[in-house]
Amino acid sequence: MATVEVSDVTKFFGSTQVLKNVSVSIADGEFVVLVGPSGCGKSTLLRMIAGLENITGGTISIGGRVVNTVPPKDRDIAMVFQNYALYPHMTVFDNMAFSLKLAGAPKQVMEEEVGRAARILGLEHLLHRYPRQLSGGQRQRVAMGRAIVRNPQVFLFDEPLSNLDAKLRVAMRAEIKELHQRLRVTTIYVTHDQIEAMTMADKIVVMNHGVVEQIGPPLELYDRPANLFVAGFIGSPAMNMLEGRIEEGAFRMADGSAWPLPANGSGAAAGEVIYGIRPEHLRIDPSGIPAEVQVVEPTGSETQVVLRCGGVSMLGAFRERISARYGDILPVMPDPALVHLFDRRTGRRI
Repeated sequence: MATVEVSDVTKFFGSTQVLKNVSVSIADGEFVVLVGPSGCGKSTLLRMIAGLENITGGTISIGGRVVNTVPPKDRDIAMVFQNYALYPHMTVFDNMAFSLKLAGAPKQVMEEEVGRAARILGLEHLLHRYPRQLSGGQRQRVAMGRAIVRNPQVFLFDEPLSNLDAKLRVAMRAEIKELHQRLRVTTIYVTHDQIEAMTMADKIVVMNHGVVEQIGPPLELYDRPANLFVAGFIGSPAMNMLEGRIEEGAFRMADGSAWPLPANGSGAAAGEVIYGIRPEHLRIDPSGIPAEVQVVEPTGSETQVVLRCGGVSMLGAFRERISARYGDILPVMPDPALVHLFDRRTGRRI
């Protein structure tokens, strides 16, 4: 196991800069998720850590050793790809043992290491099958098993669950987290799915346009997003963003409706701001702000309601069963302790 240090790393493809002075510290045994929209640079950063892409500037260290010019095979890392990258003409056993075979390991060692990985992943009964005879989830386990037998310092996962259906993604998400808790190997995991990031990570790195927007534990990013991008990206359903002004100790929208300020924002200067409130932090209150019902979506565990207030659409997620219909008026009130204010010009949290 090892620490990973990414220090002031930049990457250009021709004249296009895709990573801009990225710095991330990953502790020994930590599970870190790189998350962001497509094209934000997260997979490029992972490939640079793996040695599959050259670094334009900065340094990457694994276990205290700078690896900028070290070939991938000598970095003591193991990577699990999105498309599994299994050899179709090899059995599960041969796929998992391939790296050991290349290293010239004795047959007994290969059998012991593959057997150990197969027991961890529940693959003992599949060792003589071929990839074409496996389900998507089983193929993913084989790809993970191939990484485990190498006993690497660092595991790298590049969107490994994106080819699976929704139910299997949830199951595999739990399996990967359990595997990490058992092995305690430093793990870097790339995904565009913020639910995966929230449920799996010890620490999340939120990226956008090649820049690190915020780094921290999942609930810290949820409770205290640094800016509008993080606030809108972390959390599902997404945070409501309302435009307006702080006037006379309240937030006022264009139609004059007044919303309570957060306790830590009561002293905020008058002026234009973005008022952020998560759908799950709205409640129905007889003294609340009137909002017109547009759509009601019962999910069982909660009822999501699309509302219109002050000419702006917003979403409420309520635990209670809502019998409202289109056009009805619901009085809603945010929890002031859970309101967020952002500077309209910079997008930074106030």
